[in-house]
Amino acid sequence: MIVYSLASIEAATDSFSIENKIGKGGYGPVYKGILPDGQVIAVKKLSKTSTQGFEEFENEVMLTAKLQHVNLIKLLGFCIDREEHMLIYEYMPNKSLDCYLFEPSKRFILDLQKRIHIIEGVCQGLLYLQEYSRLTIIHRDLKASNILLDEEMNPKIADFGLARIFEKHDLEANTRRIVGTYGYAPPEYVKGGIYSTKFDVYSLGILILQIISGKKVCVFYGDNKNLSLMEYAYLLWNNGKEMEFMDPSLDCTYSSGKLMRCFQIALLCVQECPNDRPTMLEIFSYLQNESTYIKIPKEPAYAKQINEEEQQRSTLKVEICSVNDATISDMVPR
Repeated sequence: MIVYSLASIEAATDSFSIENKIGKGGYGPVYKGILPDGQVIAVKKLSKTSTQGFEEFENEVMLTAKLQHVNLIKLLGFCIDREEHMLIYEYMPNKSLDCYLFEPSKRFILDLQKRIHIIEGVCQGLLYLQEYSRLTIIHRDLKASNILLDEEMNPKIADFGLARIFEKHDLEANTRRIVGTYGYAPPEYVKGGIYSTKFDVYSLGILILQIISGKKVCVFYGDNKNLSLMEYAYLLWNNGKEMEFMDPSLDCTYSSGKLMRCFQIALLCVQECPNDRPTMLEIFSYLQNESTYIKIPKEPAYAKQINEEEQQRSTLKVEICSVNDATISDMVPR
């Protein structure tokens, strides 16, 4: 871990010029920079108006420094200088996954092979976090805008500010501070603050549904436009109309079998009861071995109803951190 000076980061980013600004999240703006040795970096700068703060900054530094995997973003160092708090990452030239999924002009870049490759890469990153790292980590904010793509379109899970260490012998834990993103957080967490490794499994299911369909999580679907993404997905799957759910830009002629497995895995991941969701080991086996039997999904948890109820009855600070995601910043469950 390198401790950078503010002067060196200002020089690398041309004093945080607007030309070098490459994004903005719940933490603050992100800038592209070039160090004197030619290395390209991404600088995430804590905004003074951000609902996140030093706790998330410290959390990300401590966790990311201990995690090493090809499908996790690499943290190069940090900067704490003159009340500035910045995280310095490896630069991802192809930005985030949501820049492609939800942009009509770019979604054709993600053909079926690339999308399956991204799904498998994200699953490998989560498998490492839950099973093979020294620490069991729950990300708690897995979504399309937190999946970054390198020059070869390999996915890397980013933004560990909300992540938590989970004891390997524990089954679940409870928090009184609810964080995450509407639509990606499972019902047991939104309603009662209960979380486990099945939190990220649920979020993964939503992400897979988005990857294969190009659909947003906070939009209603169906003939009457009254179905959530999960409701619509399950309705079509249950009626044998899976292909109607898929992104029309995809050519599914030769790999429809793999696509259907991803669809069924996603529906299993978003089951209402955490015990009905597969483990990451099971998910990885489903993806790698086409002969492995996949259970039939039940009706999934309908996060739309839960989120609408919570938003009506709770006072929330809501922060837009990507194209169509509203991050839960702080909420005390009833």
